[in-house]
Amino acid sequence: MNNKNEVNGNLTDNDSFKENNHYKKESKNKQISSHNINYKDKYILLVEDNEDDVELTIRAFKKNNILNKVIILRDGAEAEDFLFAKGLYSKRDIKDLPIVILLDIKLPKIDGIELLKRIRQNKLTKLIPVVILTTSDEETDIIKCYNFGVNSYIKKPVDFERFTEIVEQLGLYWILVNIPPAALSKDLLENFNY
Repeated sequence: MNNKNEVNGNLTDNDSFKENNHYKKESKNKQISSHNINYKDKYILLVEDNEDDVELTIRAFKKNNILNKVIILRDGAEAEDFLFAKGLYSKRDIKDLPIVILLDIKLPKIDGIELLKRIRQNKLTKLIPVVILTTSDEETDIIKCYNFGVNSYIKKPVDFERFTEIVEQLGLYWILVNIPPAALSKDLLENFNY
């Protein structure tokens, strides 16, 4: 039997593949590893007002076989209502958290930096990984985002091929490698003392 796996076009032997893709986190006698989390049930929250950027992101996800559901929200106020189960989203389960939030800065109503600040101030949402995906490379925006606890700040490239590569890397890390709070027990998250 062939003990090789193909990972992004590279062959690896089964033992090193298993060893390198086994990430564990312990919490109150419960172990979580990247291979036993059902990521297909987890969704990505994309907060983006530019239709072209939404389309490019979705195409890049599909091209890279990132099949998670993507919820698209067009402005900061709608995203805040969604995350905190207010307004049109008041019947949504507030404990149903995204695996990652991809957030633009230049948004109508509430900008991305202010939304990030509000996400980090709330006990339930403060641990959700947030990745700024924006055209802005202004140093003040970068500093503000890191000051408010962004996990990653990525400048969107203009070139589609480069954009696709970046989304592939985002997906591989934030969706397949990282163990997000959304994968943990909701009871543990609610009762954890921060």
